[in-house]
Amino acid sequence: MTTTPGAGLGAMIRTWRNRLPPSAAALPVGPARRAVGLRREELAELAGVSVDYVVRLEQGRATTPSAPVVASLARALQLSTAERDHLYRLAHLVPPTDGAISGHIPPGVQRVLTRLGDVAVAVFAADWQLIWWNRSWAGLLGDPSSVPPRLRNFARERFPVGAGTVRIGLWPVTELDRDATDAAVVSDLRRATGRFPHDRRLAELIRVLTAGNRRFADLWAVGTVAAHRADRKTIAHPSVGPVAVDCDVLIDGDSELKIVIMTAAPGSADETKLRLAAVAGPPDTTNSSSARR
Repeated sequence: MTTTPGAGLGAMIRTWRNRLPPSAAALPVGPARRAVGLRREELAELAGVSVDYVVRLEQGRATTPSAPVVASLARALQLSTAERDHLYRLAHLVPPTDGAISGHIPPGVQRVLTRLGDVAVAVFAADWQLIWWNRSWAGLLGDPSSVPPRLRNFARERFPVGAGTVRIGLWPVTELDRDATDAAVVSDLRRATGRFPHDRRLAELIRVLTAGNRRFADLWAVGTVAAHRADRKTIAHPSVGPVAVDCDVLIDGDSELKIVIMTAAPGSADETKLRLAAVAGPPDTTNSSSARR
C-alpha cells in the first residue's frame, strides 16, 4: 500500500505547524526569528507534550498518539473541525462524534483568547472539564498543570468524592454565595445531559457525584435546568494578597464550551493586584506555559 507524499500524520503536523504564525498563539516574534510558523518546542509547549515526542511524530517514528494528545495537538495547531477529524483518522482514532462532548476550541475562538492580553481566562468543556488556560489564569489561581488531565474538572472540585479533594485552582477561593454557585453548577450539568445524552464521560461524572457526594445528589434531585453565567470570588493569593474578582461565563455555540473570564473593577486595588499576579505568573513554579491541556 502506498501513501500520498506529504499526507501522513507527521507531514500534516509539520504542515499545520509551519502555517501557524507565532502571533496567532500569542507568542513573541523577535527580529532574528527565521521560522515562519511555530517552532517544534513552541508546539510542544502549547500542546503539553515533550519536544522529543513532537520530533518523533513528525519523523514518523511515533504513529499512534493517544486521543488526549491528538486533542491537545489540534487545539495548539488551531485546526478546524474537519482538520481535527482528519488528524484523528491519521492517528488511527475515531474522531469525536456530534453526540459527544467536544474539547476542541475553534480557531476563531482561539484567536480571540490569545488576544485578551493579561485577562485571566480558561476554557471548560460542557462537563466542566478544564481544557485550556492562559498564563494570567495560572498566575491568579495557580498552575493547573500539576493536576492530572483527567482530574481537571470543576464539578469534581466543588463536590469531592472520598477522602481527597482534587483542586484545579491551588489558592483558597471564597464566593459571595457558595450555595447559589453549587446549584448553578449542578443545574448546568443537567442542561448538558440534555445536549449530550449519550456522552459516556458526562454520564460517568454524574453517576460518581450522585453516588459519592450528598450535596450534589440533593441538588441533582431538585431537577433545575440552567446555565452558570456569573459569580463573584475572592482569591487568597499567596503573593499579592486577597483579590476580589468578577467571574463571567460565556457559552460558545453548539459545543457548549464555557469561556470563564476573571476581571476586577477598573481602577480598583483588586485590578492592580490582578495585573501583578498575571505579570508574575504562577508563584514558585518554573513552568510558565501560556496554554496547556
